[in-house]
Amino acid sequence: MVIVHVSAECYPMAKAGGLGDVVGALPKYQKKTGSESMVVMPMYRTPFLEKNEWNIVFKGNAYLGNWFFDFTIIKEATGKLGYDLYLVDIHGLLDRPKIYGYADDNDRFIGFQIAVVNWLSSWEQKPGIVHCHDHQSGLIPFMMKYCYDYQSLQFVKTVLTIHNAQYHGSMGWEKSILIPKWDSWKHGLLEWNNSINSLATGIKCADKVTTVSETYMHQLKYQSAGLEPLFEYEQGKCTGILNGIDSEVWNPATDPMVAFHYDIKTYKAGKQKNKALLCEQYNLDIKKPLIIFIGRLVGEKAADILPGAIQHALDKTNCAANFLIIGTGETPIESALNYLVQLYPGNFNTWIGYDEKVGHQAYAGADFLLMPSRVEPCGLNQMYSLRYGTIPMVRDTGGLHDTVVDMGDPDGFGIRFLHATEEDIVHAIERAISVYQDKDQMQKMILHSMAIDHSWESVVAAYENIYQSIL
Repeated sequence: MVIVHVSAECYPMAKAGGLGDVVGALPKYQKKTGSESMVVMPMYRTPFLEKNEWNIVFKGNAYLGNWFFDFTIIKEATGKLGYDLYLVDIHGLLDRPKIYGYADDNDRFIGFQIAVVNWLSSWEQKPGIVHCHDHQSGLIPFMMKYCYDYQSLQFVKTVLTIHNAQYHGSMGWEKSILIPKWDSWKHGLLEWNNSINSLATGIKCADKVTTVSETYMHQLKYQSAGLEPLFEYEQGKCTGILNGIDSEVWNPATDPMVAFHYDIKTYKAGKQKNKALLCEQYNLDIKKPLIIFIGRLVGEKAADILPGAIQHALDKTNCAANFLIIGTGETPIESALNYLVQLYPGNFNTWIGYDEKVGHQAYAGADFLLMPSRVEPCGLNQMYSLRYGTIPMVRDTGGLHDTVVDMGDPDGFGIRFLHATEEDIVHAIERAISVYQDKDQMQKMILHSMAIDHSWESVVAAYENIYQSIL
C-alpha cells in the first residue's frame, strides 16, 4: 500500500510541536510493516535542508488565484530517515525560515496543497491513501474530489488526523478564488460559520477522521473552538488513536543528546549524573527534587499560571524543590518567569528558546515533568518523560488522561490533577515533593514508568485498520 502523508511539519526537517514528531515517526514504522509510506511537506529554509542532499523529482506549475506559479518537488537523497521525504518548493511562498507566523499563511498553505494535489494527479499509479494532518492540508480531500483539474484523484481514499482542533485555518470567502476551479454546488463543504474553514472542510470531505487520543476525540464534541456540532454529526467516521513515540530516538540508553546513558537497570546512577549536570548548568540544588516544564509558553499549555503557581509553591514549601522551565512563547509569560530567577536563585531557572538537545538532557536529568495543559490532544512530553524515568505531573485531560495513571491507584505511576489552576498545581508539587522523599515509592514509580511501551509498533496496526476499512 502506498501512503502519502501531507503535513506542515516533519521532524527533523521542521518541527514546532508534537505534529512534527508524529509525522517524522509514523511513516518509518509503517514502512517496517511493509507499507510504502512517505511524507510531503513545504520546503522551508531550515538547517536540515541546507545540510542534506536532495534530488529533483518533479517540476510543475499551477494557479493560485490569478498568480501562475512554478513549483518543484525535491526528495531527500539518501533515505536515511527510514522513509522518503519530499519537499515542495514554491519560490517566494514556502522558502522561508519559519513554519508559521506570516501574514499570508493561508495563501502559503493553499499554494502548498495545490502543488501536492497537482503532483499526485501526475502519478501513473495513484497512491492508496492520502493521509492529511491538521488544517494546513485540510483542503486536499476537497480538491481531490471536487476540483475539476484533479478528477483523476476523486476515488483515492483520504484520512485526516487532527493533532490540535483549536486551529482551523479559517479565512474569508474572498480566498475561494485561490482554490483551483471547483464545483460551486459543493460550497457548503468549504463553509463553516460564514467562512472557509480548512479543518471543517477536511472533516467533511475525508473518508476517515482520526484524533490523537480517545479522550480527546470525546472532548472535541464539547471543546473544539466552534466545531462541536460538526464532530457530533460526523462521529461515525471519527476515531481516536493514541500517538506513539519513536523509541529509537527517545532511548536513554543510546540517546546521543544525553550526556550519561542509562537503562531501567542503571537508571539511578545515570539519572543522578544527568541531574548533576543540569543543576550545575542552571544553578540548582541537586539535593532537592527537580521539576521541569518543557513546551510552548502559551495559555493552551496553562503557562500563564505557572509563575504564580511556582512562586506560591516555593514560598509554601520553603523552597523544597527546584524548577527549570524550557520553552518560548508569549512575552509577558517569559518576563514573569525570568523575574522568578531573580527571586529564587538556586531554586528556579529558565531556558527561553527551543533546542532539541536541551530538552533531551532535561528529560534524562529531571525527577518530575509538569504538564498543567488546558488543552492536550495527546501529549508526547509525558511519554518521553516516562521513557526516561521522569515522573509526569499532568492535568487530567485529553491524552494525558489516557497515558498517566495517578499514584493513588494501585498501579499508579504519575500525578494527576483536575483543574488548570494555581491551587491544583501547588498541590501536585507538594505531592511530588512527598514522593521524592519516599525513596521506595519513587523507585517503584520510576521502574513502572520505564517499563511502559508507547512505541509506534503498538500503534501502526490501528492506522492499518483505518486504511483497510475504507479501501
